Amino acid sequence: MSSGDTRSALGAHPGMTSARGPVAPSSPEQNGAVPSEATKRDQNLKRGNWGNQIEFVLTSVGYAVGLGAFMFPYFIMLIFCGIPLFFMELSFGQFASQGCLGVWRISPMFKGVGYGMMVVSTYIGIYYNVVICIAFYYFFSSMTHVLPWAYCNNPWNTPDCAGVLDASNLTNGSRPAALPGNLSHLLNHSLQRTSPSEEYWRLYVLKLSDDIGNFGEVQLPLLGCLGVSWVVVFLCLIRGVKSSGKVVYFTATFPYVVLTILFVRGVTLDGAFTGIMYYLTPQWDKILEAKVWGDAASQIFYSLGCAWGGLITMASYNKFHNNCYRDSIIISITNCATSVYAGFVIFSILGFMANHLGVDVSRVADHGPGLAFVAYPEALTLLPISPLWSLLFFFMLILLGLGTQFCLLETLVTAIVDEVGNEWILQKKTYVTLGVAVAGFLLGVPLTSQAGIYWLLLMDNYAASFSLVIISCIMCVSIMYIYGHRNYFQDIQMMLGFPPPLFFQICWRFVSPAIIFFILIFTVIQYRPITYNHYQYPGWAVAIGFLMALSSVICIPLYALFQLCRTDGDTLLQRLKNATKPSRDWGPALLEHQTGRYAPTIPPSPEDGLEVQPLHPDKAQLPMVGSNGSRLQDSRI
Repeated sequence: MSSGDTRSALGAHPGMTSARGPVAPSSPEQNGAVPSEATKRDQNLKRGNWGNQIEFVLTSVGYAVGLGAFMFPYFIMLIFCGIPLFFMELSFGQFASQGCLGVWRISPMFKGVGYGMMVVSTYIGIYYNVVICIAFYYFFSSMTHVLPWAYCNNPWNTPDCAGVLDASNLTNGSRPAALPGNLSHLLNHSLQRTSPSEEYWRLYVLKLSDDIGNFGEVQLPLLGCLGVSWVVVFLCLIRGVKSSGKVVYFTATFPYVVLTILFVRGVTLDGAFTGIMYYLTPQWDKILEAKVWGDAASQIFYSLGCAWGGLITMASYNKFHNNCYRDSIIISITNCATSVYAGFVIFSILGFMANHLGVDVSRVADHGPGLAFVAYPEALTLLPISPLWSLLFFFMLILLGLGTQFCLLETLVTAIVDEVGNEWILQKKTYVTLGVAVAGFLLGVPLTSQAGIYWLLLMDNYAASFSLVIISCIMCVSIMYIYGHRNYFQDIQMMLGFPPPLFFQICWRFVSPAIIFFILIFTVIQYRPITYNHYQYPGWAVAIGFLMALSSVICIPLYALFQLCRTDGDTLLQRLKNATKPSRDWGPALLEHQTGRYAPTIPPSPEDGLEVQPLHPDKAQLPMVGSNGSRLQDSRI
């Protein structure tokens, strides 16, 4: 989950520029460039670039990584949909060096897709930081010798509470023994049983109200944690990619250290193998259900961050000749492997918990917030020195969440700055970041109320679900069929030195749009109203959910109509053609990269009687040759 932004007014990054201009890297490889391409002046002084390529990869990994995998459908969707779309978005943003709005110079009529991405990123950014703030709350609550959700002897517990530990053995912080078999009997036969971790979550942390319309009071501890999380995000983005690019060295790598520690601890527990086998065993009876494939595709969109606008934004800070094809493969596979690895970590400890209680793993497994804040914390209470494992787990969740939040905020800030585009806003970018962060904090305040979790899940289920699929499909179609696949393949060849592989060409033109379309159809056919535990959302709340979902998609036709009205043309067809063709400023951002059909053509006026002479006549006939023997064009005037 991760970061990104432009050069701020606070100063240049060391080694990026000199008094006369950018310092050329010593070799193309250091620049992350395709080896056959020239790397001179391969930096955007106006917007800024990543300090080095590792920062971009770590940022994208942090942005993309999410927990959970659907195995077989997941891998199929990853190969035919996830990786191709990931590569498309990276190449799209890198070629134009623009955020999710500026890139639509490629076809101005479809700029509404960029606005739709901004709306989606806004919704996700609001509720995602609330999830991070809850992780902060649990992290702070774990700083004790006994976890507060371990026992049923707290003021908020009900008579229905039945813990997996014997509260009578709570003496001097020692680890209590497990209850005997009567607890297993209770778990299997009592419908009233609630765990202390569930009651801690529902009755103490959330103080959950009985209805989505009953907001009750704002939970001040959660509000404070929300403020902390927004302050951390702002400070990490205060200088854009120059600051966040350094932060991700820690936020994107340390979770792997924590995962490995928890993995080693988990697989050494009794019952861990049972949990892992439950995780790995495919449920073949469900493999033909459309919902399973739809869920796998949704997971791909969420875990890779496709159609959020973040990938385009992050790639826009790459140097022009960076090998984003290689990056897309590395990042996508890293994300997939991390999801699978995290599954081992989680289900090994859930298997231990199921073994301890004498029940099936499916009885202790949960999904959504329940897995992170109820099931897993309860399993951690069974371990010796449980507060230590709890601290590590929630610290990992915080880092994973911050990685994604960096990118979401940077997507919005970059889009605003690129759209305005003048020197004043470039110099005041830090204030734009601050304004967006303050707005995000204020909009997140209702989610810290007693009805907050209802609204959080409503936004999660509707604001960024099928709208992502629609946005991605329209982006794919507009680039491949409106701009033209041959044009786009030539652009990539100019940028990377080679065209996209045949597999990606086929996926972009046929396979990925078809998969996305069928997912959309099945999502509509198999739609079920949202529920939370046993609470059924009222009709008006579901209607608000649909309005949130439509608010991002509606940007596309509305902006298309707006662009048609302002475009010159005698007939509707002429206007349509003019509105969909690339604008004059579409292409590489820097002059030295504008070669081929993007080369500036300014012929001398006949009245001037001037003749253009080469600066160095003795070198005029010597072509530049790359390391692979290919001739390079020099666009210098």
